[in-house]
Amino acid sequence: MTIVITPPHDVPDEASRICRLLTEGKADIVHIRKPDWQVDQVESLIADILAICQHQGIALQDRLTLHDWHNLAARYSLGGIHLNARHPLPPPDWHGRLSRSCHTMEETIRWKQSCDYVSLSPIFDSISKPGYKSSFTKGEIEEALGRGIIDRKVMALGGVTFERLPLVREMGFGGGMILGDAWKMGGD
Repeated sequence: MTIVITPPHDVPDEASRICRLLTEGKADIVHIRKPDWQVDQVESLIADILAICQHQGIALQDRLTLHDWHNLAARYSLGGIHLNARHPLPPPDWHGRLSRSCHTMEETIRWKQSCDYVSLSPIFDSISKPGYKSSFTKGEIEEALGRGIIDRKVMALGGVTFERLPLVREMGFGGGMILGDAWKMGGD
């Protein structure tokens, strides 16, 4: 699985770029992550994405996951919500896709059974966060794979590029979550 995460800041033509990522096969799912945005800004982005896709005759809301403002996920019939330290529990009436951020093997063990998938990071040195280095050695990844901690429900995050996706799958992950590489200027 290939998941693209939006950058936390505004991106020119972002709604159109998200639609292209989904329709051109570069992303199976897009996570909308705007931790510093207000609810009206996030809602406007969602509405823009859905309007562009509807204009193209494509329904993609089931392939969108929201990191914050989870009430908007239900309002717009989005496919998923993502849990993290800021929002550790889903709304009580949530029945869609559920994912969660993990930064240790222990968190991965704890959360992956109650989620459709979890992210484990950082696997490689980050592209979008300079100085954010990999937290796991090759041996630790191999041991976690052997113990069944890393499997199809665990997505690699941190320094994952489109080029590294085959390596991520070879390492035993179910796929990768891409931020920096998906939003490089001129490339989407």
